[in-house]
Amino acid sequence: MIIGGGPGGYEIAARKAAEGCSVTLIEQSDLGGTCLNRGCIPTKCLCATARTALEIREAAKFGIDTGEVSVDHARAKARMHGIVDGLRNDVTQALRMVKVVKATARILPDGTIEAGGELYAADKVLIATGSAPARLRVEGAELAITSDELLSEGATLPASVVIIGGGVIGIEFASILNALGTEVTVVEFCREILPQFDPDVAKRLRLALQGRGVRFATGASVKSIRAGMEVVYDTRRGEATATAETVLMATGRRPIVPDGTAEAGITLSEHGFIEVDERMRTSREGFYAAGDVTGICMLAHAASAQAEIALSDNAEIDLDIIPSAVFSTPEAAMVGLTADRCAAIGLEHAVGRCNYASNGKALADGATGLVKIVYNPRTRLILGVHVLGEHASDIVAEAAALMYGMVSVDDLASGLIHSHPTLSELLQTAARNATV
Repeated sequence: MIIGGGPGGYEIAARKAAEGCSVTLIEQSDLGGTCLNRGCIPTKCLCATARTALEIREAAKFGIDTGEVSVDHARAKARMHGIVDGLRNDVTQALRMVKVVKATARILPDGTIEAGGELYAADKVLIATGSAPARLRVEGAELAITSDELLSEGATLPASVVIIGGGVIGIEFASILNALGTEVTVVEFCREILPQFDPDVAKRLRLALQGRGVRFATGASVKSIRAGMEVVYDTRRGEATATAETVLMATGRRPIVPDGTAEAGITLSEHGFIEVDERMRTSREGFYAAGDVTGICMLAHAASAQAEIALSDNAEIDLDIIPSAVFSTPEAAMVGLTADRCAAIGLEHAVGRCNYASNGKALADGATGLVKIVYNPRTRLILGVHVLGEHASDIVAEAAALMYGMVSVDDLASGLIHSHPTLSELLQTAARNATV
């Protein structure tokens, strides 16, 4: 039995059913979860629209006549919802061998599951109920919208927005909305945006967005949201405010835990996430958890991998090698450890790097950015890769494969052959710089 129809639920449900297991999946809302309906896919559709808008804007700077070409937000939203509907139908088809129950699940103390007035039991139960947008506990927080409302079918493009939070969600929306003509201000608590990313990558991305007109207030602690959509925050220099038509709360996500979870003997952390061991087992025998509800790594592909570990006993999956990306313009992506993190845990490390300006394909495309490889100078193994620039997410995907295969930085530098001219050569150039 699987509770939750997102990536952590439906993919493993379809796989186990194909293997001959009797599988029941309970989902209270639309199949596909946050990723498909209110996250990854909708935002990527808008990212594509934003890139087109920026290309038109760039062409105009060089006096290139784009004719009647323009970007219409309503048409972009219609395209987005069309793509989401199509992919949701694909999920339904993938689950044709699974019993799907559309209801809210509640876990009873004896370990049975109540949903839609019926009782269910299974040898193994996977909780993959995901997460929802979180709000700061500040006065006036209810005045702000979240990503769910911004992506809803009836949402319109605001003339101006203050985004509270400079993490992945906040920065993606800052890039999208700025490209579509919205005045954007980002208020971030940490000293730099994307605090989990390499500092060079985060800083360069911020400067690139600033160059497009996005305003940033970093090291800023939000105190309240006043009527009139005025965000009040503290900085080192004292109190400041930012006002806009809309305030977007992008301050992380909170777990959605089925009713009765704790009462059924399943341990929750102090922040409300379900605690699991390395095999995704909860404190109650026969119950597993995967995805956002565990708080380990709140990414769709992490949820899928965790579910595979839980129900397929796949010991080959390495949860330490999970790539992540910000689909802003330019893209930022990473996998593994940053140099700062290595230093913090006392891990010996060195860095090889290169700029996009050293790559013929990047120059031809007019792309700028950087690639950094963090490696162990003694073992020569790659510890992390960090990229800012066009196709950063694709470059990092190769890096993740190399790390999984324990390919050394020297093998990357001289053993592997990359096609020319491609942006993938940037990874090899950074590796060659690491060997100097």
